[in-house]
Amino acid sequence: MTSNRRVLTVVVSLVAVIALIAVFIATRGPKDFPGPGTGSTTVIVVRGDSLSGIANTLVEAGVVASSDAFVSAASSNPKAKSIGPGRYAMLEEMSGAGAVALMLDAKSRAESRLILPEGLRINQSLAIASTATSIPVDDLDAALKQAPSLGLPAYASGNAEGFLFPASYDLAGDETADTTLKMLFARFNQASRELQLDKHAAVVGQSPYDIMKIASLVQAEGNPSDYSKIARVIYNRLAKGMRLEFDTTIAYGLGITKVSLTSEQLKTDTPYNTRLHAGLPPTPINSPGAAAIKAALNPAQGNWLYFVTVNLDTGETKFAKNYKRFLKYKAQLQAYLRNHG
Repeated sequence: MTSNRRVLTVVVSLVAVIALIAVFIATRGPKDFPGPGTGSTTVIVVRGDSLSGIANTLVEAGVVASSDAFVSAASSNPKAKSIGPGRYAMLEEMSGAGAVALMLDAKSRAESRLILPEGLRINQSLAIASTATSIPVDDLDAALKQAPSLGLPAYASGNAEGFLFPASYDLAGDETADTTLKMLFARFNQASRELQLDKHAAVVGQSPYDIMKIASLVQAEGNPSDYSKIARVIYNRLAKGMRLEFDTTIAYGLGITKVSLTSEQLKTDTPYNTRLHAGLPPTPINSPGAAAIKAALNPAQGNWLYFVTVNLDTGETKFAKNYKRFLKYKAQLQAYLRNHG
C-alpha cells in the first residue's frame, strides 16, 4: 500500500509540474488580443520610428495588447520592413498579426496620401498638395521660387509647370513646402530616367523641354489610346511649318479650362495662342503622365495633319490627312454639340 501511495504521489507531483510548465509557457508568450478588432482609431507613425517605437504607439492607442505582440508578428513578416511614416486608420484591440496586415494594406493609408492625376495645371496641383499636407498654397507657391535647388531640371529654366509629376505619394505628416516639392520633382526625375527622356528626345530631334511641351499637349488633347497619333500630328504640323491651332493652349493662356471657346477668345493674343503663333507654346500647359511623355518620345507613324474629338462623352477621336476630311469630322463634332446642348 505504501508503495502504491508513493507512486500516486509521484504521479500527482508530475501532473502539477506539467501544469506549472504549461502556465509558464502560456504566460511567457506576448500578451495579445484575439482580434480582429473593433471601432476605429488613427495612429501616426513619425519619420525614423523603429518597429518597437511603432509598437509602443499602437499600444498607447489601444490597437494592440502589447509591444511584443506587434514586434513578434512584424518580425515574422518580411513585408513589415516597408511600414513607413504616416497616418494609419486602425481598429482597436487587434491582434499583433492583424495590426501588421492592416498597416501593410493601402486602405489604411488613404488619409496619408497625396494623389495628383495626370494633366493638372500647376495651380491645381498646388491646391491638391495643400489640402493633403495642410501646407498653405502661398507657402508652396513661395517655395517654387527655389524650384531649381529642389530638383527641378535645369532645362526648365525655373518654370515648374509640367514637372509636378502625377502619381500617388505617401505622406509622413511632417512635410514642409520645400520637402513636398522635392518629393514631386524627385518623382519626375525618376520617370525621366526610366523613360530615358534626354536620350530619346535627341533621337526625335527635340530638346527635353520641348518633349515636355509636346507631352502636355498630348495629355490635354486626347485619350491614352490616341496619344501616339496625336503626337504624330504635332510633329507633322511642326515639320510643315503649320500652326498647331490647339484650343487647349489658348485656354491655358487665358487662364480658363473651358472646352469650347468663343470667337473673341480664339482671337485673344497671348504667347499661348497657337492659332496666332507658330511652333510650340512657351511652356508645358499641364503635368503630363508617363504615357503622354512616352508618346511624345515615340510618335506613331502616319501622315495625319488633323484630328477631331467627335464625341466628348466617349472621347472618340478621328484623324485626317487632308483638310476636306477634317471638315467632315468637324461637322460631326458640331452635330454632337448641337445634340447635347
